[in-house]
Amino acid sequence: MEAPAKQSVTVQRASTDTIRVGLVGYGYWGPNLARNFAECEGYRLASVCDRRPERLRLAARRHPGASLTADAEAILGSADIDAVAIATPVSTHFGLALRALRAGKHVLLEKPLALNSEEGQRLVNEADRQQRVLMVDHTFVFSGAVRRIRDLVAGGELGRIYYYDSVRINLGLFQHDVNVLWDLAVHDLAIMDYVLGREARRLSALGVSHFKDRPENIAYLTLAFDDSLIAHIHANWLAPVKIRRTVIGGSRRMVVYDDLESSDKLKIYDRGVEMADEEADIHKMLVSYRVGDMCSPRLDATEALQTEVAHFAHCIRTGARPITDGRAGLRVVSLLEAADRSMKEGGRLVELVP
Repeated sequence: MEAPAKQSVTVQRASTDTIRVGLVGYGYWGPNLARNFAECEGYRLASVCDRRPERLRLAARRHPGASLTADAEAILGSADIDAVAIATPVSTHFGLALRALRAGKHVLLEKPLALNSEEGQRLVNEADRQQRVLMVDHTFVFSGAVRRIRDLVAGGELGRIYYYDSVRINLGLFQHDVNVLWDLAVHDLAIMDYVLGREARRLSALGVSHFKDRPENIAYLTLAFDDSLIAHIHANWLAPVKIRRTVIGGSRRMVVYDDLESSDKLKIYDRGVEMADEEADIHKMLVSYRVGDMCSPRLDATEALQTEVAHFAHCIRTGARPITDGRAGLRVVSLLEAADRSMKEGGRLVELVP
């Protein structure tokens, strides 16, 4: 699989040197986007939209040069806006992004891409039709640790990949419109898609809600690939501690990625298991354990969102396809949809369409 950065797509370039951005949604994640757009060279944060007056007052203090509005259409339909960043509940993603694309805007859309793959496919098709960049805010993909892991996998330094195991748990925040997989596991699926560079063929998911008429708050998702590679993701809103840890095991080396570590987020272990004679009778097999050194490489410490915002600008200007483009976002949404079907049927194994 080619590195996404080398892929290209025909996209109409920005007409001016400065990309004028409008931000829709200034709640939990919007302020982070606004800050990075304001600080990244080549952008001008032109407008911020939110329905809550108190959030607009906060935006006014932090970004006095941006115009403020409670009406998203003032941004989506403005001829003075080149690109729109959308940080609103997932149930609004499709409608807002579709209107922005049809108005000729490039779009950076908070994860996940849409509520279902049908909506996601329509957004991908519209971006192609309008020749505009559609990029999904899978922020962790742009972290130094995840990019290094991809390099290790692509370069064969881990050997044949045996498993991908991830835990993403904390106490809250409960979402009202999506379950814990759509809220938390979406990050791990995006990382897995980017790092492994291949698609799962089957999956099974079990989840439960402990509160009446609320989405599942704990879930376990298992994915199988064409060979013996297996992936497992644990997502939980009811844990007493916050954990963000991924372990990838290979035939040559293994890695542990702990995003909550202040330093040494990525550790590479020269450890594994070897069979002396895999053709021998099972009683005569000799198992040897390799216990070598551990190293923690120096990583790019640039904020992932800063790298992402700069990548968005690069794609707008050059026509390059974003690493987390609409199709990458659509692959993740398709997995989440399949996981929902499996959970509703008690963990039934779901075959995934290539």
